[in-house]
Amino acid sequence: MPHEENKRVARWYFGGTGSALASLVTHPLDLIKVHCQTSDTQRTLVGRITKLYGEVGLPGLYNGISASLLRQLTYSMTRFGVYSELKRQLKPSGDTHFTFLEMMAMSGFSGCIGGIVGTPADMINVRMQNDVKLPPAQRRNYRHAFHGLYRVYTEEGIARLFSGLTFASLRATVMTIGQISIYDEVKLKLLDSDYFDDNVLLHFLSSVVAGGVATVITQPVDVLKTRQMNAKPGEFNSIFHVFVQTAKMGPSAFFKGIIPAFARLAPHTVLQFLILEQLRQNFGYLPTTAK
Repeated sequence: MPHEENKRVARWYFGGTGSALASLVTHPLDLIKVHCQTSDTQRTLVGRITKLYGEVGLPGLYNGISASLLRQLTYSMTRFGVYSELKRQLKPSGDTHFTFLEMMAMSGFSGCIGGIVGTPADMINVRMQNDVKLPPAQRRNYRHAFHGLYRVYTEEGIARLFSGLTFASLRATVMTIGQISIYDEVKLKLLDSDYFDDNVLLHFLSSVVAGGVATVITQPVDVLKTRQMNAKPGEFNSIFHVFVQTAKMGPSAFFKGIIPAFARLAPHTVLQFLILEQLRQNFGYLPTTAK
């Protein structure tokens, strides 16, 4: 007999809140990942961490944290919010047993919308994180995320705020499929097995699987997105040009930084869903009594 899942439903903003809180822990790993993706030199993960820490110290590992938080409060808040609203509208009774294809379709659409909304903050996040490894004369020196948005708007035009939009929305689509639909599918399968309850262990195992899948399938797009967002004006003529220039470095270039990407995305995914589930179980609503 299928296990009866806790009927409390997450509010639309729980996912974005969980993502923002998780970023406070995983931001240094995200910064290392960006440095790996934008560097033309080969260096081990430990060597890169040691070099960066020696140059900027612990506070420097949080360069761009304001942009990272803004990104989660736009990108993740939107994709989780759209996904939860689609589930609520399609099955208002609170029944979460959608087919896997239905969950993939809903999460992919939600991710695409989130990627579009979050692109400006994502671009500022990439630039602020990468600033520390540039020569002082080339640094952009954004004081915080909103200062970066203002500077780009006034100096480069509003269109520049959406640089990398194609890759950002594609990555967000793939990421959300890998994270949310995989998480929901694994969670439901484990619940239906009668060996698991709706508790922290279930949430942890489901999120670890989701984090691993999401890392592998999004890494090539993430590399291209990061390179385009961090590019100087005129460095790339088109998204195809970004792809060609990256391909010249060999197939492994598309998976550059995958170890720090996993080291960052896996704990971020775990923390994100653990926080979301705790919010759902303690502050979620009952669909039969609340809308």
